[in-house]
Parts: sequence; C-alpha cells; structure tokens
Amino acid sequence: QVQLVESGGGVVQAGGSLRLSCAASGRTFSSINMGWFRQAPGRERQFVAAISNGGARTSYADSVKGRFTISRDNVKVTVYLQMNSLKPEDTAVYYCAASVVWNPSRGNSYSYWGQGTQVTVSS
Repeated sequence: QVQLVESGGGVVQAGGSLRLSCAASGRTFSSINMGWFRQAPGRERQFVAAISNGGARTSYADSVKGRFTISRDNVKVTVYLQMNSLKPEDTAVYYCAASVVWNPSRGNSYSYWGQGTQVTVSS
C-alpha cells in the first residue's frame, strides 16, 4: 500500500513557474515508479511525466517537453514536478501516481493515486 499527498499547486500567470511535490509513504519508495497526470474540466486524464524507481529513466508528454522536469528524492520519499513557462492550457488538477511496473504513460498501470492539487494559469 502506498499513500500519496500532493502539494504546491496554486494560481500563476502565464510564463510563470510552479513546483509540485508528492510525498509518499507505505511501500518502499525506491522500488516504485512515479508519474504525474493531469485532468482539466470536461477532459480526459492526461499523462504528464514519469520517473523510474531509481531515477535513471524519465518520460514526458510532448506538450510539456522542455518546460517540465520530473525528479525524485528517495531519501525524502518525494517526487517533484518543476513546471516552467506555464501556459493557460496547463490549467488542471495534477495527480501523482505510483506503479510497480514501467509503463509510464498508461494510467491503468498505476495502482496508487494522490488526491490531486489544482494548478491554474491565468493569461
């Protein structure tokens, strides 16, 4: 069992930055792969980024490549999403998720989910 708690969301102007954090507890953090997804109102959940259990592999959605960076600290049992050059279309609820398999963009491969944190980018 893994518990995930996101933080760091808020309101920011277009072009600004935010850093999301996801604190994990339960299962050994270093053994699980972590991902970030987002869901805007009226839209399907969308993959954003993922990082493997040891941090050697990362994966990003095309829409965020070059602007977002995922990282993890296995000592602090936390995964981060640094979001730069934010756009209004990045507005969504952002969720972190945990998976024991590496299939980064497939939401169904993640067994554990946080409660989400709202990110709003104003134009």
